[in-house]
Order: sequence, then C-alpha cells, then structure tokens
Amino acid sequence: MRQISRGSMVLGAVTLTAAGTVTVAPAALAAPGFQVPFACRTVVTAATFAGHNPRYSVDFQKAGITGTPVLASAGGTVSRVANAGNVSYGRWVEIDHGGGWRTRYAHLSSQSVSAGQRVSAGQRIGAAGATGGVTGPHLHYEQRLNGVVQRAVLGGRAVPYYGHTNFTSGNACGGNPYTPARVCGSGYSVIDSHALSGGRVYLLYNPRTRANCVTTLKSIRLGKASAVSAHLQVRGGAKVTDSGDFSYYAGPVKRTAAAACVKWGGSVGSSSYTSPYEHCG
Repeated sequence: MRQISRGSMVLGAVTLTAAGTVTVAPAALAAPGFQVPFACRTVVTAATFAGHNPRYSVDFQKAGITGTPVLASAGGTVSRVANAGNVSYGRWVEIDHGGGWRTRYAHLSSQSVSAGQRVSAGQRIGAAGATGGVTGPHLHYEQRLNGVVQRAVLGGRAVPYYGHTNFTSGNACGGNPYTPARVCGSGYSVIDSHALSGGRVYLLYNPRTRANCVTTLKSIRLGKASAVSAHLQVRGGAKVTDSGDFSYYAGPVKRTAAAACVKWGGSVGSSSYTSPYEHCG
C-alpha cells in the first residue's frame, strides 16, 4: 500500500510478465501503520504548531500525562536511547522501522528499552514527562523518512497542521485498526469478501465513479511486516497486483469496471483466493 496511508504507498514501476499480467511495484517502501503511541483507547490531543522545531513534529497532550506509558507506534529496532539533560529532547528514544522510517519520542520521564532491542507495535518504551527544554509535560513525537520529519499519520488518519486535534489510540487493541472503507477511501462500500487464513480480502465498489477496489486486511502479525497481496482484473484488461511485506494490509487496487466483470482476490502468507469473473456491470 502504501499502503496508501499505512501509511501510504506510491505506485511505481509497472512490469509486463510473460503471462500478460501487470505487476505494480512500489516506488518507495511504504510507511509502517503508525499508531498513536499510547495504550488502546487513550484519548490525547495532537498539537501542531507553525514554527515547531522540527517542522511537522507533534506534541501529545492530556491531563496528568506525566508517567503515562509511551508505546512504540510500530514495530522495529531501538536505534537510540539518549538523555540530553535539561535541554532539547531531554530523555528520548528513537526506533528504526526499516525502509528509512524512524520515530522519535522525547521529554520522557523514564526509558524502558535499550539500543539494539527489538520492539513490537504497542510495546512500552518509556513514560511521558517533562525532561529537556519544555514548559510543561507532554510527549514530543516525530515520524522521519530518511532523516526528514514527515507529516504524521496515525491509524490511517493524517494529523492536521496546524492546530489541536483529539485522537483515540488504536495501539495494541488486539485487532487490525484499518477497515476496508478506510483503505479504499470515501464513497466505497464492501460488496464481497473472502476469508483467508490470517486475514480477509475485500471487494468494494464506488457507485459514483463506477470503480472497484480490492484490499486484503491481515488479522495476524499485526504491526509486523509480512507477505500480503491484493489483486484486481477487469475482463479484457491486465491483472494489477499490490504485494509485499506490509504491516496491516495490501492495496488499495482500484479499477473502473463499468459494464464489465471483475476477477479479484488476495493473499496472506501462503493462504490465497482468486474469484471467478463476477460482479459484472
């Protein structure tokens, strides 16, 4: 995908195979499915400011935040555990998620991980506080790609810039935080699905645009990159596939299919499904 907001995958090179199918490869590795870095159902305010340093960083605020457990917003390897004292980040942790993606968590009152340690999404890495150069307790948070802070996306929802917006954490809630409609976007509704061992593949339709959308959502190894795919073929056209090691889902794969039948499917690991041509017109 992107996961188009799994963060979000940008479709790249198109390869024509000997069988006449088309495979779409990502132009860049998708962002992990970053979640709010607090426990399931915790409500926090994501504060963003013009002139914030670094740009696009987020300050999480809530009453009594000091001592609140801070969780990894995606799985990865702890790349930095540091203490800047009474300046800058104060106590902070950085996690390397692969593909150039890293997150930073600063102004912690305590750190509970070490550099080089593998962590899962939702694993405690420290507690919020007010260390470093701050005027009050909060969690400073960054999503970085190749060293550059990006606009944050949490649970598939873009953080607004600039303002104060409440977010409810879906971190470590025990299920996939994404829905088929969230992956495919506004106007799409599920018209069919098929269970897989480790997930489910969905076919959605947008009556306004007459476009179909396929996405495969995982139910196992959530937050960890593993093999998953989604594909869609309009009768008379080439098969288009989104596949790779993704944290939560593959897709969306979209094609307009007015007055045409479609073949759709997907896979999670070795479990796969391909429909016959159906849903014609």
